[in-house]
Amino acid sequence: MPTARSILAELKKKGSEKTRATYARHGMPADRVFGVSVADLKIIAKTIKNQQALACELYDSGFMDAMYLAGMVADGRAMTPKQLGAWAEGAAGMSMIAEHTVPWVTVENSEGRELALTWIKSKKEHVAAAGWCTLSGLMATKADEELDLAEIEGLLKTIVKEIGAAQGRARYTMNGFVIAAGTYVKPLLKQAKAAAQQIGKVSVDMGDTACEVPLATAYIAKNEAAGRIGKKRKTIRC
Repeated sequence: MPTARSILAELKKKGSEKTRATYARHGMPADRVFGVSVADLKIIAKTIKNQQALACELYDSGFMDAMYLAGMVADGRAMTPKQLGAWAEGAAGMSMIAEHTVPWVTVENSEGRELALTWIKSKKEHVAAAGWCTLSGLMATKADEELDLAEIEGLLKTIVKEIGAAQGRARYTMNGFVIAAGTYVKPLLKQAKAAAQQIGKVSVDMGDTACEVPLATAYIAKNEAAGRIGKKRKTIRC
């Protein structure tokens, strides 16, 4: 039976300097990264599927690769709000975790929306980012009838007012929320396009990478031209 210790040893063995350097360029802390590719993490995830306790142990290790793996394995429905809050807090300095792993599990939880609405008000950049990504994930996966459209419209207005003063990763994920609203919530396409037009090009320090912040107006227009508006996803895990 795999243990957290054996999985961590396997991650250390599979890590590479090249992948570690790539993660470092994206802002991951070098001393908390083994350098395991996402492809390899997916392979390992299949061997520990449905092992909730193990997933939580891996997250608590503090190593980015293990935390990302934990999000592939954990069932957000089985987690308490306290656990989800701890995961959000524990993602400091690791955008891959705050903006992917934490939302993956929070979207599955019955209290995910309430948690996300609290997180977006946090002064901690990573917590706010996790909140915005969770809300985007809910729009991507929930039927429009299950969403509070007035609430989402209000958040679009909030973003227009506050995105300029927000911290980098919060600003990045607020821009992502506008794109998600325009892409996945068809009744709010007009409002999302208006918000995208108002916020314009969003600037965020993307580190030593060629990555750019998506231009919301162009991204929504591209999805509209492709006929993807309103088409939901089964999951936001990737």
